[in-house]
Amino acid sequence: MLTAIVGINWGDEGKGRMVDLLSSEYDIICRYQGGNNAGHTVVNEKGKFILNLLPSGILRDTTVNVMGNGMVIDIEHLCNEIKALQSKGIKVTPKNLKISDKATICMPYHKLQDNLEEDRLGDKKFGSTRRGIAPVYADKYMKKSIRTGDLLSPGTLEDKVSSILEWKNITLDGYKKPKISKESMMQWLSEYST
Repeated sequence: MLTAIVGINWGDEGKGRMVDLLSSEYDIICRYQGGNNAGHTVVNEKGKFILNLLPSGILRDTTVNVMGNGMVIDIEHLCNEIKALQSKGIKVTPKNLKISDKATICMPYHKLQDNLEEDRLGDKKFGSTRRGIAPVYADKYMKKSIRTGDLLSPGTLEDKVSSILEWKNITLDGYKKPKISKESMMQWLSEYST
């Protein structure tokens, strides 16, 4: 059986809770889009868990969880979320968590840009969570983003980062902010590419 839970109400309609309630009936739980700008709390016999990126099925021992190519992944946040679950005895392994090699990575400059734009807008701001989600999706659609699969190709990753930063630094110049170095981004990425 295949079931899709799709939200049409700006993300606050309880999708995560519904997935949690239904996940015991399914072998695979797939999250196909979104980032860590929202989340949900699950309380079960194992404890209380706050999930922002991971699919709710991660709390079930027999479920395979997929983070799809439409997702924006803040890898620093993902690592912290996994560690928090593991500290409570939840197993998170390559066997029960699959991450698409085409998911887009939220880079530090996306968060910076999100903050700069909210500040620039002042009273007209959108009310962003300032987690970089809108800038990441903008870069994704402009084909100027780093994807999870890029971490597996260090030979081409550096060239891709250079190309993206050339364009991104033009944007930062418009905010009168200093350029971001390729070295700093490669260092940041190297922490998560193993």
